[in-house]
Amino acid sequence: MTAQTEFEASGMTRNTQWEQIRGKLRSEYGEATFNSWLKNIELEKIDGSKASMTLPTRFLRDWVLNNYANRIRQLWNTEDNSITTVDIRVKPLDKKNTSSHKPTFGLADMSEPFKGKKPLYAETTSPDPSLMAPLDPRFTFENFVVGKSNELAHAAARRVAEAKDSVPFNPLYLYGGVGLGKTHLMHAIGHGIAANSPEKKVLYLSAEKFMYRFIRALRFKDTMNFKDQFRSVDVLMIDDVQFISGKDSTQEEFFHTFNALVDQNHQIIISGDRSPTDLEEMEERMRSRLGWGLVADIHPTDYELRLGILQSKVEQGKIDIDPRILEFLAHRITSNVRELEGALNRVLAYSDLVGRAVTLESTQEVLRDLLRANDRRITIEEIQKKVAEHFNIRMSDMHSARRARAVARPRQVAMYLAKHLTSRSLPEIGRKFGGRDHTTVMHALKKIDELRQEDIALSEDIDLLMRMLE
Repeated sequence: MTAQTEFEASGMTRNTQWEQIRGKLRSEYGEATFNSWLKNIELEKIDGSKASMTLPTRFLRDWVLNNYANRIRQLWNTEDNSITTVDIRVKPLDKKNTSSHKPTFGLADMSEPFKGKKPLYAETTSPDPSLMAPLDPRFTFENFVVGKSNELAHAAARRVAEAKDSVPFNPLYLYGGVGLGKTHLMHAIGHGIAANSPEKKVLYLSAEKFMYRFIRALRFKDTMNFKDQFRSVDVLMIDDVQFISGKDSTQEEFFHTFNALVDQNHQIIISGDRSPTDLEEMEERMRSRLGWGLVADIHPTDYELRLGILQSKVEQGKIDIDPRILEFLAHRITSNVRELEGALNRVLAYSDLVGRAVTLESTQEVLRDLLRANDRRITIEEIQKKVAEHFNIRMSDMHSARRARAVARPRQVAMYLAKHLTSRSLPEIGRKFGGRDHTTVMHALKKIDELRQEDIALSEDIDLLMRMLE
């Protein structure tokens, strides 16, 4: 057997051993972890007792060395007890094609406006790809309709997305009700940074997922890695921050992450359903931090903005529809943008399925239930605001844990009105009042019913509030 033949035979044996090791790694760590961190390891050579291996990026190499190198060495030693050392280095890039060994995560194929540009997430600059929530390619600045109710939030979001070096506002805090465009702007910022500063490490996720990852890190005693992941990014975007209200340990970790990023002059962007001062179950120091930078609220839409949103949607879809129908929808569907767009989609779907042209009469017929609901819909937020004004208490008292009678009684009145004037369930009402249990709402209903029989002034107050709200 020639030396060349011996080398080839040895190479085939080593490759077979490596494939067996790969199979064990996949089985031990699971498909997701294997694909994220271990799949791209290549066996380069065996030199005596040392197995030399490569990975395409330094980030991957460092991660594997810190987390999996010992296990890989043990498995090699099991296959061949003469191998006692594992060396992992970065694979040199092919100069003719420097991108040939750079797999990417996340937004490799985001949307047409970014086609051909560097994706938001690359292994060379990103934390664990499994942390990143996907960005919706539809939610860009180009598709966001600006009006008086959202112009400040939109302008601030664009400034952050276009910033190259300096951080314009830190943090940028966006807040508003459901379906008004907070998440759209968050996604648009992510897309904008991908286009303008592709070298930046960006992490976007919900506050719920932040809490889940933190709890998981505590469970597996991996908090140092958790801290490194979140504090190594250039831009951190957290959606629905109100979710961590009342979760003390998560707030503590978020507080330290927040401070670490601000100290490094890295950008933080946060969204919530209330202003920082109204996040009653959030620690005072955390509320103070959230209000440090620019707080931009998104108000409910007005008629002109709703009409503009509908016109933009039909223009993008090249849809031929009578302008009077868009005007009708803008007048009648006033709750939020999500429901407005859903109403238009429903009308168009009906027309397509039954093969009839969209008319004002067919629109009224198809949306009969939705129009009826909007005609008489009263939101719990409106009830809370009106009751707070009437009894001269703060809006935040509706969500607080305060039990003083001057606060607790108006809060019970608001729960009572919410039950009688909305279709919300008791658990839903409880969540709107600072995450209270449905039994608390039941107690409030019973209490107010009893008081109405005894306290004529309170009963008249409630009748007046009902008339004002209806």
